[in-house]
Amino acid sequence: MRVKVEGRGAAAAAGARLISLDAFRGITMAGMTIVNNPGTWSAMYWPLEHADWNGWTPTDLIFPFFLFIVGVSMTLSRQTLGAPWWRIVRRALVIIGLGALLAGFPHFNPAHWRIPGVLVRIGVCYLVAAFVFRWSAHRRQVVVLSAVIVALLVGYWYVLTHFGDLTPAGNIGARIDRALFGGHLWRRDWDPEGLLSSAPAVATTLLGALAGLWMQSSAAPVRRVLALAGAGVVLFGAGMVWGVSFPINKNLWTSSYVLLTGGAAAMCLAACIYFIDIRRFTMWSRPFVVLGSNAIVLFVLSGFLAKLGIIIKVAGADGARVSLQSVIYQRGFEWMGSPKNASLIFSLVFLGVMYAVCHELYRRHIFLKA
Repeated sequence: MRVKVEGRGAAAAAGARLISLDAFRGITMAGMTIVNNPGTWSAMYWPLEHADWNGWTPTDLIFPFFLFIVGVSMTLSRQTLGAPWWRIVRRALVIIGLGALLAGFPHFNPAHWRIPGVLVRIGVCYLVAAFVFRWSAHRRQVVVLSAVIVALLVGYWYVLTHFGDLTPAGNIGARIDRALFGGHLWRRDWDPEGLLSSAPAVATTLLGALAGLWMQSSAAPVRRVLALAGAGVVLFGAGMVWGVSFPINKNLWTSSYVLLTGGAAAMCLAACIYFIDIRRFTMWSRPFVVLGSNAIVLFVLSGFLAKLGIIIKVAGADGARVSLQSVIYQRGFEWMGSPKNASLIFSLVFLGVMYAVCHELYRRHIFLKA
């Protein structure tokens, strides 16, 4: 991890350049925090739940949005554009290492240590996408990146539909994961962040890179935003159409899912740029900029605290040992309303605690980067 401490002038300049992207990242991270930390998993509003298998909910947009943002950020980052290759590898390894640390915490039992994971996928996608982006820099970059995206999506569609089926245990990706990782998966026989499905996730990241390149073009700002939003509509529609024959599925990260979520991300980024950078309507965005400026802290810290809340056992109302999180929810939130409302309020309070930490870091101009 690198701790970057900026002076007020530098922080202000960075904010002026990246406020819309930081806000979009912060909105995404706020959604992730709320979704991952309900008062009880048995009482949640449907937009805060993942689709069981095929189909999608707003929650299923969060992870691809983050990878899309990683792709946009690559086009703005000197660490990606001009740094030695080893720094890109080191950054990816730090992200992967944090994912492994979070997966093993607190027991670090090798027999039950999940190998794939969200941060592991982010690290892998960043590494591959950064190499492709750098490799294409001295060629017709937009054409090359577009060709790579098409090849990944079509190739993944072909492999997934011609080898095995599209069930959790029967798809070719799950079979590969079981052969490589054995029992070190999220479920006994499959993992939503498996190896093969990282290929279309790289395509999601490269879609973000294309968006970042377009937003730095010489076109007028309003034209750039309108074109980005229009491309988003086209991608979203293409994903819906392809989804008729190749189901939209987050767990498999299907090609139709990539198009649909990439289109949604492009539309949301266009909206953030329009309202924040063009119309200068920024007051609403500050809390999200704070969250987005220290996204890695928010992800890791919220994950550790959530695990601690489950692991730490205390005496419940009947004297039995229950998790600290259950006691806090039962005594502090259940009385507030219906189970779904109480569970949501718990999530929002948890987000508030995370915001307080990120705000203090932001106030001190401390930004922790991988």
